[in-house]
This record gives sequence, C-alpha cells and structure tokens, in this order.
Amino acid sequence: MLDMSAVESYRPLLMTLAYRMLGSLSEAEDIVQDALADYAMTVDRGSITHEKAYLVRMVTNRSLKLKQSARKRREFYVGQWLPEPAISDGGVDGAPAALGSATGKNGNPAHYIERQENITYVMLVMLERLTAVERAVFLLRETLDFDYGEIADVVQKSEANCRKIFSRAKEKLQGLAGEGGGAEAIDPMRRNEEQAWAIAKAFIQAAETGNSSALVDMLAHDAVLVTDGGDKTRAAINPIEGSERIAAFFIGNARKGTMGDSFLPVDVSGQPGFIVTQNGQPAMVMVFGWDAEKRISRIFIILNPDKLEGVTNRFAAWS
Repeated sequence: MLDMSAVESYRPLLMTLAYRMLGSLSEAEDIVQDALADYAMTVDRGSITHEKAYLVRMVTNRSLKLKQSARKRREFYVGQWLPEPAISDGGVDGAPAALGSATGKNGNPAHYIERQENITYVMLVMLERLTAVERAVFLLRETLDFDYGEIADVVQKSEANCRKIFSRAKEKLQGLAGEGGGAEAIDPMRRNEEQAWAIAKAFIQAAETGNSSALVDMLAHDAVLVTDGGDKTRAAINPIEGSERIAAFFIGNARKGTMGDSFLPVDVSGQPGFIVTQNGQPAMVMVFGWDAEKRISRIFIILNPDKLEGVTNRFAAWS
C-alpha cells in the first residue's frame, strides 16, 4: 500500500521545481497534483528504486512540455511577460501571512515554494532567456543539487551533453547578470536584506511625495522598469530604461493619483516587494533588484489580474 504521507513530503521540492520551470504557481500546482495522482495510480511501483528521482522526472518532463507550448502562446502575449509572484508566508514588518491561491497551506501554494537565495525573482526573469531544456538542467543542478548522472536520467540526455547544457546556461545567465555572474551579481543585496528593505521603502516614500531627485539618486543610471499587464489592464508595452525616465514614470503616476492607496511590504521569491492596493484591493505587485553599488537596477511591476488571483484571494481573508 502506498504511503501518501511519504509521497506528500516531496510536494515542496516538486512545487519549487515546477514553479521555477514555469514561472506560474497555478500551472506548477496543477502539474504537481497530476503527477502525484498519477504516481499513486502506478501499478508497478515495486520497480521504482528511487522515488524522489522518479517524481522529479515526472514533474520535469511535464513542465518541459508545458513550457515549450507556453513559448508559442507567448508570441501573442501583449507587452512584457513576467513570472507570477510567489509571496512567502509571513512577509515582513507585520505583512499578512499565507498569500496565495485557494489551495496549499492556509490556501497558499506559495507555501510550498522553498525559499532559496540563489533563485530570486530577478533570476526567474533571467531564466526566461534560456531554452526549456537549459532551464531544466540548470534548475536540477542549482536547486536540487543533482549530479550529472541524475540529470541525464531526468532529461534523457548523456552526462557529457548535460554538462555542456549547464555550462551554456550559466554563461547566458552570467552575461545577463554582468561582470562576475552568479547569485551575487544577480542580487548583490542578497546578504543585506535590512539595507535592501530600507532602500525599497525610501524609494516608495520618495515616489509618493514626488521627490524626483531622490528617486534618481536611488536608481542605477541604466535601471530598467518592466510592467506586465497582459491584455487585461493598462501597462507599458516596452521596458522603461534609464533613471530619469523611471523617476518621471513614478512622479507622473503620483501626480495622477494612480500610485496606489497603500504599499504592503512582502518577500517575493527572496527579494523586497510590495503589494500595492487601489480602492482597498490588490492592484499590482512590485519587486526590486539591485546593482553592485546598491542602487535599484530593476523594478518589476506585475499588474495582470490573472497573475494576482492568489494575492487577491488571500487578501480578502485578512483585510
């Protein structure tokens, strides 16, 4: 008889893998649930010698298929596509706990996403530049610490090929991250969360009060702002580049009264972020990234209501 409690113990790991493969909590949850259900129905489980590896392969293969079809669908996506934000339970500074959709612990699939400093929200955005197989190999190596033999078994390629794929994926990410590459280059503030939060909050305060010079000072000269509204809500179709233009964007919204009613600080995949409300309801999630000089180099704003369903559902429970 199958011990489902033992199988369920793999759910956090599988959810983490699927979410980082897809950038979607709802799709990750569906894939993991279907994989566990199919595994429970497997007749010849006695021949399975490594349960964890078997489940990882099931989830990886399903994620690969979905990822490849998603790339075709995104050719018709309006504007910029950003990953669905995974907001950690508890947040910070009294921010509400258990934000997510209607399932998982306290209704939160994000509860199952294991917080790992080497895969931040900025990294998730960068992972979109990899092929589906490159992404799978990179995540199996970096997130699960699989050896190349295990990875080869999952993706059905030779060990030598997997080494080359991992090396190629890492080179791409290092090129996107800039000099040095790696987690520190992607998020230089990862070991100084207190200072990161102080800067993020100061930025919001400057935006709300219309302090343009303070905004420019906190932004890297080549900072980039990306907004994702899909075709559901108004958002910038193209990225906004440069500190002056980004500051003008925030000042303009503040003057028009479209900045938001409140900014609730939350941890978004290991990085400072805010749930921004309008008329008392979540309207967007904002996430910050940094450069080596501790200036804000990236701002991601998720406005697509489809990607905010989890936040909205849970917001009603504690507001």
